[in-house]
Amino acid sequence: MNFRFKEFVFLRLNLKVIKMTIDELQNEIIEEFSIYDDWMDKYQYLIDLSKELPAIDQAYKVSQNLIKGCQSSVWLHAEMNGDVIEFTADSDALITKGIISLLIKVLSNHTPAQILDADLFFIDAIGLKENLSPTRSNGLVSMIKQMKAYATAFQYKQEQ
Repeated sequence: MNFRFKEFVFLRLNLKVIKMTIDELQNEIIEEFSIYDDWMDKYQYLIDLSKELPAIDQAYKVSQNLIKGCQSSVWLHAEMNGDVIEFTADSDALITKGIISLLIKVLSNHTPAQILDADLFFIDAIGLKENLSPTRSNGLVSMIKQMKAYATAFQYKQEQ
């Protein structure tokens, strides 16, 4: 094993330990989307992201975890792990699954307060909302509302 490869492996392992802020994660997404010039490529990127989303436990694919307001079926589960919320999700539509994977990337593993205070500026910066159909755009808003509702509930529990 040469030095460069060892250095790469060391850096890669250490990067997983570094916790990025919500704004840093959003800036990373903006940078990733800036590579693509047209929205057909960006849609393909969303589809690729959907394939990378870890599978949700089948036990959470129940009606109470379905997000209301989405044309597609989107299941969202949240649980506290220490002081942060971890989200898992699935959808029956690839683009929608790619969208929820972006939201999970940004909001998962943050405290309820951080999630509630988050200004999700990456959505406008990458042009996501205006390049979605009205029903998908409504679904995006519903996904965000549900994630923030979980954060509100967990924050309330923490305060009790």
